[in-house]
Formats: sequence, C-alpha cells, structure tokens
Amino acid sequence: MQTNPTGSIAAGVDRDELDRHISGIYRDVASEAARDLHFPTGRPLAEALGYPAELLDRLPANAVNSFAGVGYHLGLARLLPGERVLDLGSGSGMDVFAAALHVGPRGSVTGVDITPEQLAKSERLRHSTHVSFRCARIEELPFEDGSFDAVISNGVVNLSADKRGAFAEAARVLRPGGRLALADIVTNRQIVARTACQADLWAACIAGASQSDLYLQDIASAGFELQAIQANPAYRFASERAQRTSERYGAHSVSLLALNPITT
Repeated sequence: MQTNPTGSIAAGVDRDELDRHISGIYRDVASEAARDLHFPTGRPLAEALGYPAELLDRLPANAVNSFAGVGYHLGLARLLPGERVLDLGSGSGMDVFAAALHVGPRGSVTGVDITPEQLAKSERLRHSTHVSFRCARIEELPFEDGSFDAVISNGVVNLSADKRGAFAEAARVLRPGGRLALADIVTNRQIVARTACQADLWAACIAGASQSDLYLQDIASAGFELQAIQANPAYRFASERAQRTSERYGAHSVSLLALNPITT
C-alpha cells in the first residue's frame, strides 16, 4: 500500500490542482459564502477551541467570521510586547490581528497567504501600521534569515505538499532562540496515496495531514526542539465524508511549541 513519504512532495498530487482547490475553498471562506464545507468556521469554532471571548471581541468581526483554524496556539506562543511575528497561512487575518494586540505598536506581525481574496480581505480589515500581509508560499518565504522572534500557524502546514521544506523555511526566518507555535491536523495512520490524491480532501485539511510521528520528525529535521504538544479534542470536521475519512486515519488536531535553538 503506497503512502506519502515524509519530507517530500507527495506522490500523485498535482500541485496546480491542489492550489486551485485550496484557493477556491478559502475564497469562499473569505467571502463567508454559504456552502457546504468539510470543516467548521467562524466565531463558534474559535470559542470552542479556546480563544477567549474578550480577545475575539477586540478583533475585526469579519476576520473572526472567516476563521478556519484548528486550535488555539497563541497560549503556547506567549507573544511579548515588541516582538516580530510571522503567521504562516494568515487567511483573513484573525490570528494576525490577535498577535498584534499581544506585541503592541512596538512589535510587528506579518501574515503570508496565497489566496488573493483572503489577502484582500485582511488588507481591508487592517488598521495598524505594525501589521502587514504578503502573498507567498510557506515553503518559499520572502524574508531574510532571522527576521522574526516567533512564527505561528493555524491549520495550514497540513495543506503543504512539502512540509519539511515549510519547517525549514520557518527555522530559517526565525532568530536563534525564536519559537514556532502552531495548531495543525495530524493522523494516527499514514494517508494512503489514493486518498492523498483527492485534492478536495487535501484542501479540507485531511488528505495532506502527516502521521503524527512523521510530522514531529519533519519539525526536528529543521532543527527545532519540541517543548510542548497538546491535543485539541474540541475540533471536529463538519461534513460526513470528512468525518469518515478522519475516523479512518485517526485525524485530529494538536497544538505545539518548538524552539529554534541557540547554537554556540
């Protein structure tokens, strides 16, 4: 039975087709279009995952309405005033705007995404000069080495067909001693190739998910030192098809914190 090898472009996945599916789905998320999705969205999801209501109240409502994350990772990130933060796959900007409240005007938060509608929406909602958004792939970041104190991401790395490359880029743009805090979907069993080739399930955060131990290996291969990992049992897929697939492979949400070590 063929499975997806860790650290490589997944066999049988057409990257252009995958990009079209991802952009199409998240275009609808940005527009808050009424359509059946494989995953939940919006404020009820954010609250269920642990985002404090008082934090959500301070964020642009339209960004919260388009939230499509899989966990609450900002508690692990422990962002501090004045820090420089990068959000991988920033969507409509909810986590960027939340991070901006933590780092304050002396800090900065940059979000990267590939969906034009998400970027346009987040830019419309942006009202702070220390917040910015860029069009970029998480495997090819347009930033200098050591540009950030923290990298955050929520439900995005599983969408990448080159996870090892994404983690290597995160390590490259982090300063020594910087930290990676993310929430993502992982599995108990490897996804077989025939499932991985289904671009709509990949875009739904299931078919591209890595087996948990391989996911942690990819993080370690980038030089990160794992500090904490926790399950997010409140996250549930929305459609029956996604639920069946997630049950088959044991797909579930986790949040984790890893450090980019200081080398001597």
